[in-house]
Amino acid sequence: MTKLTSPNTDVSRQPEVARELDLSGRQSISIAVLTQNQDDVQLINSALRDAGHAAHCHWISSPNQLEETLSGESVELLILNCDRYPDSIRQVVKQKDRYNPEVPVIAMQAQAAEPDIESAMQSGACDLVSMGLKTRLQSVASRELRALRVERALNSTLQSATEYKRQLKDHMQASSSSIAFVQDGIITDVNDAWLGQFKVKERGELVGMPIMDYFESESQAALKGALIATIAGKWQPGEKLIVKAHIDSGEAEELHLEFRKVDLDDGPSVQIRISALLKVAEEPTKLVHDALKRDPTMLFFHRAQFLERITKRLHRKPASGTHCLVYIKPDNFGEMAEKTGILNSEEILAQFAEEVRKRMHPRDVAGRFEGTAIMALLERGSARDAQVWGKQLVDHIGKTTFEIGDKSTHLTCTVGACGISEVFSSLEEFVAATVVAYKQGKSAGGNTSFLSETVDEDTKQREFDAIWVKHLKSALMEDRFRLAQLPIAGLRSDSVEMFDLLVRMIDEQGNSVLPSEFLPAAERNNMMKNIDRWILQAATQFCSENDADRVFVRLSQQSITDPSTATWIEQKLDEGSFDCSRLVLQVPERDAAKHIKQTRELVKHVRKLGIGFAIEHYGIDQERFQILDLLKPDYIKVDGELMHTLMIDNKMQDAVSKIVKAAQDRNIKTVAERVENANAMAILFQLGLDYMQGHYVQEPEVVLQDTDTGKSNTLESLATASAS
Repeated sequence: MTKLTSPNTDVSRQPEVARELDLSGRQSISIAVLTQNQDDVQLINSALRDAGHAAHCHWISSPNQLEETLSGESVELLILNCDRYPDSIRQVVKQKDRYNPEVPVIAMQAQAAEPDIESAMQSGACDLVSMGLKTRLQSVASRELRALRVERALNSTLQSATEYKRQLKDHMQASSSSIAFVQDGIITDVNDAWLGQFKVKERGELVGMPIMDYFESESQAALKGALIATIAGKWQPGEKLIVKAHIDSGEAEELHLEFRKVDLDDGPSVQIRISALLKVAEEPTKLVHDALKRDPTMLFFHRAQFLERITKRLHRKPASGTHCLVYIKPDNFGEMAEKTGILNSEEILAQFAEEVRKRMHPRDVAGRFEGTAIMALLERGSARDAQVWGKQLVDHIGKTTFEIGDKSTHLTCTVGACGISEVFSSLEEFVAATVVAYKQGKSAGGNTSFLSETVDEDTKQREFDAIWVKHLKSALMEDRFRLAQLPIAGLRSDSVEMFDLLVRMIDEQGNSVLPSEFLPAAERNNMMKNIDRWILQAATQFCSENDADRVFVRLSQQSITDPSTATWIEQKLDEGSFDCSRLVLQVPERDAAKHIKQTRELVKHVRKLGIGFAIEHYGIDQERFQILDLLKPDYIKVDGELMHTLMIDNKMQDAVSKIVKAAQDRNIKTVAERVENANAMAILFQLGLDYMQGHYVQEPEVVLQDTDTGKSNTLESLATASAS
């Protein structure tokens, strides 16, 4: 018997046999044999050649080798020995589908009864064959190869017809739609409408030039990412990228671009179409009315208009996260005005307001509150995120040069932040607490972002906490918590289905209570450990009832510092024979850094079970790479507060790029938090991140679990487990 020298060796390779055709002229078929026993490869190779197939076998002994072979070879058939390969049929089919969904998978095992065959086919195999039935293997392989070739021929015909129709449609619309073809970043062709859009007379002025030359620098990262994503098949049809273009050396013009991959004679290209914007004529009186609502210098709402809007906003709680107020004011503005002149100072204030506007999210609303002060209502994951946003603004303003005429100056600013809480009985109290936070930051020297945390010590806060504790205990005893799943989408690959699991509480009337309402009270009253354990048990049930390859469950600071957490996890997962590789525990970077010793012990313990580990909200303390070496996470989640400014801040892009490079060097996968639009996705793709989550992917979806299963996680049982 011929022995193989290494994995992935072609057992049929002989000097007198060509790679594509054998001596009789038969076309060679490429087959991947998935087994850890090399004798199986020779057996299958011999059986197929006896059946008249010029087999060209690749020995695959591990999932990594399968990925390499599928990406580099045109495989026509996969034969899996279920008894001698680490992955299941379902896992193999998923991995194969990333590259070529139409390739059939034939499973083999020692014995194959009818129930085994049915189970294998439900898992995605075309058939299951007993190892000893050589004739049946030959018949099944011949059948699947014939079906594959028929399907490929049909798909090729359909694809050609579809492409012809699309090109015909594009040709018909060329007179009204601006279209360009780009290959490797270079313009290869444009139509007359594109020439007119960019006010260019001759096609030769554009063809052969880099597409980036015609767009503003702030749009280039997103445009480059969109081109790469389109070629990789990751750009969603109908999705639009918002960019700013150079038009006839004048002011930048905002354009909405659509992308589509097309295969031309000289290789894959990207068709860029400028989407027509619908302009609705507005009544002059309406335009005047809207203008009167805004401050003429800052272009933010006047104080009365701002307060009216945030009053309405505060009545509508965000689906995830919470509302936060920030009070922003330039430091020592009077001194600056004396140096630049009173008239010039108003223009500088307008420039200051524009820098603030650039860093606001689409759902944020702002107003000129008083004098030089701006107040904004933000939607963020937590009050800490609002403080971080303020810190980024403070840092940006400190590095910005404000110019007017032949004069230039620098500014600093102070930001006060405060999260919404039930302790505020009125908007007046909420605003006052935010202003107090600003004053505390100013008293500390200014040029800072200060978070109001005085409410934690307030008597009213303790009264509300007492009420929440009662509701939390009742919800735990009556099993009135629910999971909310947030999909994590692959930027490079969709082969692994991953979810971030969040928690919702159901009140006694059956209404969903957002985590921003009850989790702060749980944290202040040492109840997070119990909630964490409920989520962990619910996560295992979620995995058993759903086709989830991996779920992320966050642990609170209380669970990290509790020595019994690791033991409890091991006991509970052993009870249900749970596949621990499907679970990833995640910890915020700040908590991990603050409790590094306890976090290392916990990670060390759960890793023995096969559980993954992730650091979330990573990157606020930039270039903190030491923690990656200490904890060796499998994933890091880049903080969502970086996502919005990422689109306009080249320095932020460089910082995230360094994070990605550091992660890649350590074989750590990266996940972007809170991705909200296609522009952010395009930049992340260009920067090399692996996954993303957020509203652009999908809003959190509540998993309505059956509460009548008899499995209830009561407060008493959790407390007992905690004590044991």
